[in-house]
Amino acid sequence: MKKIPITFRKRMILYNLLIISCVAFTISIYTYSSYKKDVIANETASSVNRLHSLSFRLEIACDEMINIVQNCAGRKSLFLTSIVSGSDARVSKQSEIYAAQVLRDLCAISGYNQYIYKITVYEKDTLFIQAGTSSGNFNDADCLMSMPWFEELLNKDMQEYTLTLKDNPFSINTIANPQLLPLIRPLQYSKKALPSDAWVCLTISPKLFRDALELLPEEKSVCVMTDDQSVVSSMKMEPFSMEEIGSLLDSLTDQTGSLRTRISSLDCVVTWERQPVSGLILCEVLPLERMPLNPRALYATAGLVFLSSIAIGFILSLLFTRYLTRPITRLTDHMEVISSGDFSPNPDIETDDELGVIGRQINRMSSHVSELMESRIRDEQEKMGLEIKILQAQINPHFLYNTLDSIKWIATMQHNSGIVKVVSALSSLLKNMAKGFNEKVTIRQELDFLDSYITIEKVRYMELFDVEITVEDPALYDAGIIKLTLQPLVENSIFSGIEPSGKPGLIQIHISSEDQILYIRIRDNGVGMSEENIARLLTDTSRVTKHYMSGIGLPNVDRRLKLVYGKEYGLRIESQVGVYTCVTVSLPLEHI
Repeated sequence: MKKIPITFRKRMILYNLLIISCVAFTISIYTYSSYKKDVIANETASSVNRLHSLSFRLEIACDEMINIVQNCAGRKSLFLTSIVSGSDARVSKQSEIYAAQVLRDLCAISGYNQYIYKITVYEKDTLFIQAGTSSGNFNDADCLMSMPWFEELLNKDMQEYTLTLKDNPFSINTIANPQLLPLIRPLQYSKKALPSDAWVCLTISPKLFRDALELLPEEKSVCVMTDDQSVVSSMKMEPFSMEEIGSLLDSLTDQTGSLRTRISSLDCVVTWERQPVSGLILCEVLPLERMPLNPRALYATAGLVFLSSIAIGFILSLLFTRYLTRPITRLTDHMEVISSGDFSPNPDIETDDELGVIGRQINRMSSHVSELMESRIRDEQEKMGLEIKILQAQINPHFLYNTLDSIKWIATMQHNSGIVKVVSALSSLLKNMAKGFNEKVTIRQELDFLDSYITIEKVRYMELFDVEITVEDPALYDAGIIKLTLQPLVENSIFSGIEPSGKPGLIQIHISSEDQILYIRIRDNGVGMSEENIARLLTDTSRVTKHYMSGIGLPNVDRRLKLVYGKEYGLRIESQVGVYTCVTVSLPLEHI
């Protein structure tokens, strides 16, 4: 009978359920019996402090509004400093503009200008100015005086500033602001017969209270009510009956306090605070089901959970180690083997669960990678061998042609007296060339080989040029370099730089290293070359001249260096027409 495999995912689910069940059971027993009472007490105290802070902010705002009304009602000089003298008691147009600006400044100075929906100063046949966030209208005073509550608020005691929520008396923007909180006082300095002929009215926007509530934590259920239980603003109060809350607060006489009761069938704690001047009531409802854990109980619970989790986790970890970590360890070990270059498959990682599927895929992948790498290595080796053979075939006949041409000129001009010297140098060159072109030699050996070549060319050109060789560090003489790297570069300096100039020249060879990179610079003071020729020189291998190897030699050297060391190494050419040419060879610094 085929065994049904238990997957890695199923094992994880079972083990996690076991851990969660044990921890949850322990926490439930402890928390149920210890900290419910502490939670209620702490949250109630926090609510009282929160309401007190909110009440303090709102009380400051209301005091500022009352102060504005008192200033407008009691200080004639505030607006009428520029009344036109004479028998006419009307304020000139200029005086009205001045008074309106003073009113706006008075609101702005308070710091609560954005919450003043509109303030109106009215004196029959004399003065009518307005300010606030709402635009004014010529009939605003008539609208105010037509409201049923106007006379009641106007005739209040001068020290009574209880706020009540009234319908918006103005015709503009009643949809966005359907209700306002008005403060009305008669102008004490006016000589009008009736209080309704001279008054100041400031309407407070409920936005003041909405913005204040937004400063509280967003999950709290808070409301602001007037003395007659009209809700000015609220937050998260939808689950609760405002009628029940209003009736409860109406029955309470204390200025501040808290009470545990049921609101809308929920067990709650209600905290409140009344403002003595404005009469506003601030209330917060705390359902017991939303209350967080008490810190002391949390610490004790955390300790119990920690100890029980350690004990349970230790036991379960043994099971996890046995059933889960073994296949994972086998996978990681096999991945390390693959990273070291061994792509042989491992049948032990092919188990009957999801990790086994991964193991089978890894074995397939490593087999494919091994085959691809072997194929790539064979192709690259074949390609490199072919390219090097082609490059060697390009150098040998051309170099021998130049050398034999030199011997011909020596025999003609010197009547055989320099043949021994030239033939000795040529013999040395041929002996080194016969050993192959791709082997690495030391800088010292390469310079010896170059010295034989320079000897032949100096004889040919009758000391037309000099060569200076500078090695910054004697240890660089033992650095490795591919044979026949410097000879084509010096040949290029002779044939392309110094010979066309028609005057004696100097070839400077400077060898240095920096950051484990070997730099060899071959500089001549010949005719130089243009930027266009520099760009073409290392890419165009089709040009072969009858005198020198500049069409093949430099590209040959550059390609050989890149094949052996990588594309980041090779030749770099700098030149200025009529001044100099400098070829820089860069390759890794290694000693052989």
